[in-house]
Amino acid sequence: MKLKTLLMSWAATSMALQAQIVYQGEEGPGKGKHIVFVASDHEYRAEESCPALARILAKHHGFKCTVLFGVDSKGFIEAGASNIKGLEALKDADSMVIFARFLDLPDEQMKHIVDFVESGKPVAGLRTSSHAFKIHKGKTYSKFDFKYQGEDYLHGFGEQVLGNTWEGHHGKNHKQGTRIKLEASQKEHPVLRGVEDNAFCHAGGYTGVVRDGFTLLAKSQPLMSMDPKAAADPKKAAMPSAWVRHYNGKNGQKGRVFHSTQGASEDLLDASYRRLVINGVFWINGLEDAIKADNSVDFVGAYNPSTFNLKGHVKGVKPADLQDYKAPIMSK
Repeated sequence: MKLKTLLMSWAATSMALQAQIVYQGEEGPGKGKHIVFVASDHEYRAEESCPALARILAKHHGFKCTVLFGVDSKGFIEAGASNIKGLEALKDADSMVIFARFLDLPDEQMKHIVDFVESGKPVAGLRTSSHAFKIHKGKTYSKFDFKYQGEDYLHGFGEQVLGNTWEGHHGKNHKQGTRIKLEASQKEHPVLRGVEDNAFCHAGGYTGVVRDGFTLLAKSQPLMSMDPKAAADPKKAAMPSAWVRHYNGKNGQKGRVFHSTQGASEDLLDASYRRLVINGVFWINGLEDAIKADNSVDFVGAYNPSTFNLKGHVKGVKPADLQDYKAPIMSK
């Protein structure tokens, strides 16, 4: 019986390791810091954005970066899958970067995210993470649902941690790109160090609601088309799209947060937007003094992002296929 239990435990551990990749940073301001990326959304290619960011942070800046993916029953990356093995890595993580949508994880997986958030540790959220969890009423962690109505955790993880739940699109997604407009009043903020105005993002605008305690860093201006040079939509004002704030852990601990309503795989092609996100990750980790205007944000290995849509994730890829720094993201 003991042997059977040991074998089952070994098999579970082996599967968890196969479902993740670890980029072990060496030298840089992030040395000694461990970031866990949680990547599983249905549309915006979190499975491409997250390893690309993790490689930059590890190779250029010394962070240890673990990337966890939604996977199918055979261990292949599946966009939006509510099966993310290896979340135990959050136990010794210094921060979490989450890019997820409508997850309903098994309790034994979700518990690791809940424990992390309740500890008040730093979190960075991208795009759909405002509605990262869709957990029906009556389940163990239903209060993390993006529509949760209880006053004890109103609107779930999105609003309580990142600052916004899902508030709706601003403009026509897939038809209107966005231009990122920096807040002039925050030009000296460390997260905006080296970030140029008017970065172009392919992902359409989200409605952003600024609340007490937010430091608004940028807004997204819908354009008339997907052309980076397109004129601004005169009927759509720029909408809050990037901010920093603090959230409350279970025992009152204050956790740093960076949130961007953009983040699709193609958004990272703009070096200035990419720098905004990298700087945000530095900031949540308390490394604002190490944010330099010329810190490298160059891609590590080939980056070939897919155009975001609900059926567009690259099939037949396992996390291990992305482990080597030289492996393309994504291999077609």
